[in-house]
Amino acid sequence: MRILVIVAHPNIEQSRVNKRWLAELREYPDQISVQELYKAYPDYEINVENEQDLVAKHDRIVFQFPIQWYSMPALLKKWLDDVFTTSWLFGAGGKAVAGKELVLAMSIGGDESSYQSGGLIGYTISELIRPFQAFANQIGMTFLPHYKFYGAVKAKDDKIENSAPHYVEHISSPDLNPMIVRKRMLDEMSEASSNPL
Repeated sequence: MRILVIVAHPNIEQSRVNKRWLAELREYPDQISVQELYKAYPDYEINVENEQDLVAKHDRIVFQFPIQWYSMPALLKKWLDDVFTTSWLFGAGGKAVAGKELVLAMSIGGDESSYQSGGLIGYTISELIRPFQAFANQIGMTFLPHYKFYGAVKAKDDKIENSAPHYVEHISSPDLNPMIVRKRMLDEMSEASSNPL
């Protein structure tokens, strides 16, 4: 499985969580490709063809970003708008990303208790990221369970450090996709029934 992580943090050098996650991703160059949007496109002039080629060459796409005003950073939104064009997605040859997987990896400044009904924000992260799920469904991608880190603003260094390997484990696990797990189980059951003791 080829994994592409689109890192979209407008101030990565000042970030504690995303910067640490990025360093961890760099430890797996044979498994994970990384594209830092704010480093590649500081002028917001996106090389659309290059980005489409990157997406096409990978099976699982991960968007890594900090939640900002209950959404994604501006350059990630522009990247989505520019790269995922109707002509590319649904043009000649069918659906460009159909069957690929999408995972979100988010750092969240506030505590988990704020992101629930009755909390300060009043909405869960799952509710706030529903547009990503609709996006994935519309273009034929499989929306997989996300990775989230609450309390990024006040998090202790050891909590951030411990999150990094868990993050990479999460986004690289084949078991993240329930359809693959189900297929594996069915294959094992089929093999067991065809090879009785």
